[in-house]
Amino acid sequence: MGEEIAEFRIDVPDEQLEDLQRRLHNTRWPDQETIAGSEGPWGQGIPLHFTQELARYWREDYDWRASEARFNQIPQFRTVIDGLAIHFMHIRSPHEDALPLIMSHGWPGSFVEFLKVIGPLTDPTAHGGTADQAFHLAIPSLPGFGFSDKPDHCGWGVPRIAMAWEQLMLRLGYERFAAQGGDWGSMVTTAMATGHPAHLAGIHLNMPIVAPDSDTLDSLTEAEMGALARMDYYQKEESGYSTQQSTRPQTLGYALADSPVGQMAWVVEKFHAWTDCDGDPLSILSKNELLDNVMIYWLTNSAASSARLYWESFTDVNFDTTDVPTACSIYPHEIFRTSERWASKRFTDLRHFNELDRGGHFAAFEQPELFVDELRSGFASMR
Repeated sequence: MGEEIAEFRIDVPDEQLEDLQRRLHNTRWPDQETIAGSEGPWGQGIPLHFTQELARYWREDYDWRASEARFNQIPQFRTVIDGLAIHFMHIRSPHEDALPLIMSHGWPGSFVEFLKVIGPLTDPTAHGGTADQAFHLAIPSLPGFGFSDKPDHCGWGVPRIAMAWEQLMLRLGYERFAAQGGDWGSMVTTAMATGHPAHLAGIHLNMPIVAPDSDTLDSLTEAEMGALARMDYYQKEESGYSTQQSTRPQTLGYALADSPVGQMAWVVEKFHAWTDCDGDPLSILSKNELLDNVMIYWLTNSAASSARLYWESFTDVNFDTTDVPTACSIYPHEIFRTSERWASKRFTDLRHFNELDRGGHFAAFEQPELFVDELRSGFASMR
């Protein structure tokens, strides 16, 4: 394939959808959770009644073909970089001098997270903005995720993905561009800044990975104490999935590749834990939106291959500093939060730092208007 960029359309065979229906119909259910009290029904994981209702909706009411047609309205492509075919959306702004921007998702997300913000970012004049706020967008699927190829050998960790993303933008003809990400996308974006800064105009992060500054531990702010408490809670209550995926992704893969309800539960439980939803993920995202994202994992059988990114990179986090211009947006229900003074130690040219009053880990998905405003403000000085 060389450096060819091939057009791509999602076209799932009917047989796959029929197989999904059979598997959903034949689900063998566990017994109901036994927990009660202050932790509520989610304290042992995604509750039986919630899971059964979402699975019923998936089987009886969800329309993949409608979602597939909607996704296919967005220009999609695949190109081989470093031996691996990468799937990406590429949406050029009608404003020719727009800033090129590569946006990276994480786990358990996908390109679905960004669909609501494509219009406002690429065509701001049609969405309450001005022409000088426009972006050309590239939205790739991480290796092993979605419609990108699955690595068949070790080595596809964060640094290699960062290198591939630089090559993707150069292949698209962008000599100067920006990068944005949360979750694994934040780590990839930061790795672009620390390892491949030559073409970067700047970066925006909605989950900046920053170690607490030891010099501040005797004078912590309320926000910093909250960030440390959140980190402690994650380690004690939320990190089981990451331990499994970073140590035994293959074993997990057998269960999730065989059971659509298992795959759904493994993903959707995190949308309860990590969204700013007051305990009900359906208060912030619809059933269709949750299932659109789950389907990207199910249809591509990417439970194991996506989990392997944890095996590759979760315990080998780079905390190098960078002087690439940086913007950070801190949402209140994010997994890991940081303070401005902590962030400025790692990102030495911190142009924008904002703590928002609502939103969580899936910022563009949950709060698209706030997310767009943050990107417009964050990149204003980097154009």
